[in-house]
Amino acid sequence: MELLNDMALFVEVAQTLSFRRAADASGVPSSTLSRRISALEKAIGLRLLHRTTRRVDLTEAGQLYYQRCRRIVEEARLAHEQLGQMQSQPSGLLRASLPVDFATIYLAPLVAEFAGCYPGITFDFDLTPRRVDLVAEPFDVAIRMGELHDSSLIARLLARLPVQAYASPRYLELSGEPTHPSELTQHECLGFPKAGKWALHRGEETVDVDVGGRFHVNSVGMLRRLATLDLGVVVLPSEMVADDLPAGRLRRVLPDWYAPSTPVYALTETRLLPAKTQRFIEFLQERLGKPGATMHA
Repeated sequence: MELLNDMALFVEVAQTLSFRRAADASGVPSSTLSRRISALEKAIGLRLLHRTTRRVDLTEAGQLYYQRCRRIVEEARLAHEQLGQMQSQPSGLLRASLPVDFATIYLAPLVAEFAGCYPGITFDFDLTPRRVDLVAEPFDVAIRMGELHDSSLIARLLARLPVQAYASPRYLELSGEPTHPSELTQHECLGFPKAGKWALHRGEETVDVDVGGRFHVNSVGMLRRLATLDLGVVVLPSEMVADDLPAGRLRRVLPDWYAPSTPVYALTETRLLPAKTQRFIEFLQERLGKPGATMHA
């Protein structure tokens, strides 16, 4: 049992690359952490960490040991969790990677509600557009929008968000309101770089529109803001403009037409999840109103 405890402490240090942050997460003083890991290195006969006054890095042996120990420690933690009260009252630090705009515009109120339901859980959110490495980086779950590429990760579908066209009332007053998707070629259209054509459908009818405009932006939040500033037509998930419609900042354009829906996934490295992660995913599935099928990404 002592060896397993030392392995767990090593995994915490390896994930954070900081004795101080590992001490905060584990509740074990930094001096005790250092002493226990030194004893572990002595028992193994290999140095696992490079320590300097400024940083901590894994040695080659430490990298290998971390990859092996991580799963062992997680399995042991899950065994205790599933047999104890933590399963009904999850606790601990939840590390999640979230898409910037979707998190700030739409997920923040859901996170606040979830935090109120589970006061024992603390949160470490990394808002980034990059694809984090769930194997090498210390994240419990990553929430991602858009179609997935093949990988070994486990993907749980949270929602498919309906996507439509929107513009500000002022823009439509100045430029006219399109009555058919083909008319969008005569409008300023705000889109992502290299997005290509907009594909809009109404029932069985589909129209591909080769749109153009002065602004190409790689941020949903920026596209939404530019649209509210009367700069053109934008195609976005309806959840991203939910506050703008009743406030009159945006209006639905071509209300009978839809773009392909945007899927939202929860990605994890494994199907064996601690209670805090499982509850978070289940909560988002429930609030987003989707059954949440599980699949390989």
